[in-house]
Amino acid sequence: MSEPANRNSGESLLFLTDEQLRKGIEAMFFAYRGFTADPDRILADMAYGRAHHRAIHFIRRSPGTTVNNLLTILGVTKQSLNRVLRTLIEDGLVESRVGRRDKRERHLYLTERGADLEGQLSDAQRERMRAAYRAAGPAAVAGFRQVLEAMMDPEIRHHYDRLKDGSS
Repeated sequence: MSEPANRNSGESLLFLTDEQLRKGIEAMFFAYRGFTADPDRILADMAYGRAHHRAIHFIRRSPGTTVNNLLTILGVTKQSLNRVLRTLIEDGLVESRVGRRDKRERHLYLTERGADLEGQLSDAQRERMRAAYRAAGPAAVAGFRQVLEAMMDPEIRHHYDRLKDGSS
């Protein structure tokens, strides 16, 4: 009995109305606004923005990542990333080291101060996500992750999969 009900509810998801999709889009906009609100407040005191946050996050996630890898993950221009990195390096949050094998490569690491800032930013977001996940329940969490993964562009998806699997 439950199998047809599950199949029917799954099939109904394939035929969402424009209004249902609009509501989902708006929910995503407002959720993102909430998700970034706490880090934005912390960063505003330092005159940093979301680009700084994203760079710090992914450098923490993959210590020693190259500038080129970070460019690919963030999907920003070299000029934009260089401006962000210059500020983070000058402020003592990120360290840039010349590659051992290829002297043209620059490998990025968070300093102790950078790691502390990343911890503050991530703690705020983890608290918000933890509360939302608890309220939604395990099935909703799994479904939400599936939706997010399905929305990723295929050419960038492998970066997410590598991070998810623990490789850098």
